[in-house]
Amino acid sequence: MKKLLVLVSCICLSLLAVSAFAGDGSWDRVKKDGKLVIGLDDSFPPMGYRLADGKLVGFDIDAAEEVGKRLGIRIDWQPTAWDGVIHSLDAKKFDCIWNGMTITDERAKQVAFSKPYLMDGQIAIVNFKEKRFRALKDLKNFKAGTQKGSSGIEAVKKLANAPTELKEYEDYPKALLDLEAGRIDVVVVDNVTGRDMIAKRPGKFKIIPGMISREPFGVAFRKGDGELRTKVQQTLDKMVRDGAMAKISRKWFAVDLTNPKKF
Repeated sequence: MKKLLVLVSCICLSLLAVSAFAGDGSWDRVKKDGKLVIGLDDSFPPMGYRLADGKLVGFDIDAAEEVGKRLGIRIDWQPTAWDGVIHSLDAKKFDCIWNGMTITDERAKQVAFSKPYLMDGQIAIVNFKEKRFRALKDLKNFKAGTQKGSSGIEAVKKLANAPTELKEYEDYPKALLDLEAGRIDVVVVDNVTGRDMIAKRPGKFKIIPGMISREPFGVAFRKGDGELRTKVQQTLDKMVRDGAMAKISRKWFAVDLTNPKKF
């Protein structure tokens, strides 16, 4: 009898939880406002960055704008400091974070992630004429740099040898300036971002062969905004099936990095 009562109680609690989740009103709120406000670091190419004329472009920009178009809402972009981006999300300065955010166990305790929409990883960049480091295992007695609040901080810990110093920068361009000036030896950065930066400055930097880590990107929502997360996820799923995500990926990376079967 006790087992039956416990089972009934569990079922009732589960139903209450599902009911609460299903009626959180987050999608209705966004739909009523007619806009989805997205937080991002707008100096993170090729995911999201500004052109000389101030126009915001990038892979995430195109993907989110397509989601907004399909949902019949406007996308409003809210630039924010990356090291406090989750705090700003909780403070309701925007509805989600969509900016090449790596899904980690620690972040998943704080936000509700979408399914991975792109597979990335961390790489190490050095000056083009650097001869000491031909492989990741060669990194010894070096100073490293990465962006504040980025997954690059955790990636550095995965290296065979710890750096003598790890400097955290407001953004990657500032880290590259110090790398070029010789104030640091290595910049640890997202693969897609690093390759984009190198392509724009040929002959200045190069990648040490190999990946430090493989990391999935996801859209982050507040824990209580389940309806909104579901609505965006359903739209992204459709974009994967009909090839829209692959098209956007090829535009920015020349290859499709959005196929879940290859994650």
